[in-house]
Amino acid sequence: EVQLLESGGGSVQPGGSLRLSCTTSGFAFSDITFGWVRQAPGKGLEWVSRITNAGMDNYGDSVGGRFTMIRDDDEKMTYLEVRNLKSQDTAMYYCKKRGAWGQGTVVTVSS
Repeated sequence: EVQLLESGGGSVQPGGSLRLSCTTSGFAFSDITFGWVRQAPGKGLEWVSRITNAGMDNYGDSVGGRFTMIRDDDEKMTYLEVRNLKSQDTAMYYCKKRGAWGQGTVVTVSS
């Protein structure tokens, strides 16, 4: 069974940092491109980042320079390091691959 499980979300003040984790199982991890997407309250889905099986990463314009996506093929995990958080980063964050999504982890940025 394909599974993706996010963790690491929480409540932080503006300017804070978090490390979101995505634990995976049930498929050949090293062959896969992964992504993170988010959905802010009352808004649509926003693409955040992607990392290919070769380790090449890309980011959405709203998070570039503040977010870093990492993959660990040995542990079959991906991470999203989020820094200098802003109130507009408040959202549910989802780890995904083609054909599967996790349940999400909530990030709340508030003073």
